[in-house]
Amino acid sequence: MDVSKRFRQEMDRGLGRDTNPTAAVKMLPTFVRSTPDGTESGDFLALDLGGTNFRVLLVKVSANGKQRVEMENQIYAIPETKSQANFQLFDHIAECLANFLEKLGIKDKKLPLGFTFSFPCQQTKLDESILVSWTKGFKSSGVEGQDVVSLLRNAIRRRRDFDIDIVAVINDTVGTMMTCGYDDHHCEIGLIVGTGTNACYMEEMRHLELVEGDEGRMCVNMEWGAFGDDGALDDLRTDFDREIDAGSLNPGKQLFEKMISGMYMGELVRLILVKMAREGIVFQGHTTPDLLATGHFQTMAQTHAGTKENARILKDLGLNPSPEDCVTTQRVCQIVSTRAAHLCAASLAAVLRQIRDNKAAERFARRLHKMVRRLVPDCDVRFLRSEDGSGKGAAMVTAVAYRLAKQQAERQSILDTLRLGREQLVAVKRRLLEEMTRGLARETHSSAAVKMLPTYVRSTPDGTERGDFLALDLGGTNFRVLLVRVRQGRRRGVEMHNKIYAIPQDLMQGTGEELFDHIVHCIADFLEYMGMRGVSLPLGFTFSFPCHQTRLNQGILLKWTKGFRASGCEGEDVVTLLKDAIHRHEVNVVAVVNDTVGTMMTCGYDDPRCEVGLIVGTGTNACYMEEMRNVELVEGNAGLMCINMEWGAFGDQGELDEFCTEFDRLVDERSSNPGKQRYEKMISGMYLGEIVRNVLLDFTAKGLLFRGKLSERLKTRGIFETKFLSQIESDRLALRQVRTILQHLGLTSSTCEDSILVKEVCSVVSRRAAQLCGAGLAAVVDKIRQNRNLNHLQVTVGVDGTLYKLHPHFSTVLRETLRDLAPQCEVTLVQSEDGSGKGAALITAVACRLREAGL
Repeated sequence: MDVSKRFRQEMDRGLGRDTNPTAAVKMLPTFVRSTPDGTESGDFLALDLGGTNFRVLLVKVSANGKQRVEMENQIYAIPETKSQANFQLFDHIAECLANFLEKLGIKDKKLPLGFTFSFPCQQTKLDESILVSWTKGFKSSGVEGQDVVSLLRNAIRRRRDFDIDIVAVINDTVGTMMTCGYDDHHCEIGLIVGTGTNACYMEEMRHLELVEGDEGRMCVNMEWGAFGDDGALDDLRTDFDREIDAGSLNPGKQLFEKMISGMYMGELVRLILVKMAREGIVFQGHTTPDLLATGHFQTMAQTHAGTKENARILKDLGLNPSPEDCVTTQRVCQIVSTRAAHLCAASLAAVLRQIRDNKAAERFARRLHKMVRRLVPDCDVRFLRSEDGSGKGAAMVTAVAYRLAKQQAERQSILDTLRLGREQLVAVKRRLLEEMTRGLARETHSSAAVKMLPTYVRSTPDGTERGDFLALDLGGTNFRVLLVRVRQGRRRGVEMHNKIYAIPQDLMQGTGEELFDHIVHCIADFLEYMGMRGVSLPLGFTFSFPCHQTRLNQGILLKWTKGFRASGCEGEDVVTLLKDAIHRHEVNVVAVVNDTVGTMMTCGYDDPRCEVGLIVGTGTNACYMEEMRNVELVEGNAGLMCINMEWGAFGDQGELDEFCTEFDRLVDERSSNPGKQRYEKMISGMYLGEIVRNVLLDFTAKGLLFRGKLSERLKTRGIFETKFLSQIESDRLALRQVRTILQHLGLTSSTCEDSILVKEVCSVVSRRAAQLCGAGLAAVVDKIRQNRNLNHLQVTVGVDGTLYKLHPHFSTVLRETLRDLAPQCEVTLVQSEDGSGKGAALITAVACRLREAGL
């Protein structure tokens, strides 16, 4: 409260004309007079400069009945030589801007541009900003004291090949407020807490004495990192704070920032640990050169780390920590980060009070209630006078404790049906291996649940691929066309350009001819967009629907899924359908693949040991490189072939029945394909939320949750989205945000205890999914090891899918299970970036390489 009071006084000093020159918190006017109101529309350019990279963006804002923002952007590097010289920096920015406009074909248009320039500046109007001083390693001479907008305008004029209208220059804090303000019109504050820290807010013009006029509001860039530079925080600063400041690039400056931001917290922890070590409190009194070196302890490295991760971080510093050392280090991290959070909150509270006072609430009760809601916005508060609190209260505490114990026992007995032991996971692995063998064999293939489909992909990338390739990625209501450039030599790498196109509902459920004509029209549009009209390129087709392949460039569609019902396609070769539609265009379809194979090939380009692809997202599937001698459906015994397992169907013949719960059976019975894809329904993102919903319904019906009161919304199939699991289980998520999700589901009277239980249900369901996936992957890598008669196998798995990438614990549990069930396999899991699109192009590149070699 004391810090908050001091900060409020500093705000007043910064706002006053007479006191501003000596104020630490400068309260700089930004000349931004309003937040978005939802009526904005048009095309705008944006330039975001604040570090060693910068971005150019084209932002399309639409307000026709519904707010919508579409963005295209490109990241450009700033070479160190450019950041040290005057004209070179802004000439480089202008050159990159010209490149971006030319790439999008809009170089002839004069568009308005907003310039995010995240360095300390003094603004005199919206499109004029005088650089006060460089930070973040920039030292470009002749810029400090100059208007950066004028420097950019002059650089553009020197080029003479395009023109733009620079309307506004802002910093990143203001940009943050305005971005959120577009979706939430109550947003009046912007806050940055990262490498540095700053805040801005909408202030009444009558308080802003640095600018003429009393009406309306203006956004003030507080530059609050300098709070304390005048001594206002001296009694709160420690010896560690003073040591950090003395060794910094700007001693005596940004003292508040040095107590809060990410650039300094790791160093604070390091200094504390050095002092404790020298006093014999930790590390047996030992220090190391790395521990003594400035900057070697990364900010917040250990705040949320477990004991093993703590030990690894400390060992990287050359230390030999005991378990007690790890706990102590984590506690130091927590204390430092808690102080930072509290200081940040105290200052933010002062800003809130300023805004509150500006709005001048009139009555005491109203003021009280408003303040309570501001301080604890997640609580619906009523004030009641307690009668006989001590006596009656003791009885109520006893009654509650008894009820809770009884309910907890019943809840755990239900959740135990969703928990899997090691013996059960070993059985899952063994049964999947048996099904894989059945799917590969000619005699048993037709009756096997896991179909083990040959893909006719005979090799992973070897690094010699080169050329330009088209890729088409079709697997949902949107699809992408990509141009992929594969380079060799010193510039070896993959460069991609892509455009996303929608597939209207009427085409998804119309005729196949209409659907493929639409796809071809989009390919032609993309080629024109890239300035390559009439160019003939090989194309890889990622077609993520169940197919039967007899060669690399053929895929017979077995059945539509994902809402597609285009007639005349099932039982037909999709490559032929595509070729028929593009017979007037010179596009050569070389390969058709699914997204799992594409994921493997994408990772295989960078890691030659990648022989497995795994998708864990809305659905799940896996592929791997199998010995040809085991693939009885295809002639020949030499070499390898990638097998698309279609493992989601594992369990369709009862292999998983003993592991299925009543909740799994409910989800299956009410799905669009009862009895099918049973393994997928226990693992993938399409179904986990629904499993959780059914558990919550059961708990509520038995009076174990939500006080037995069922919400109508929770009864709706699909209402509990799988993304809620990721949000609820996130380590950084407070329970009040869990309650926000529950309120979205109509559970407005949920308690803190309800939130804890919902989090546990989500954790149990997602953990089982990760364990089942890990058991399946263990079967795959062990199959490869056994095929090669190896005692030890090193293999890489390329992984894609939102569940794997976004869930806070899924990948960790999967890895733990894999290590336990396949101990003779050293498996590296690598996240695929754009596996479905890039992978199709790489398969095409490999096919072209093999074709050129006569293979």
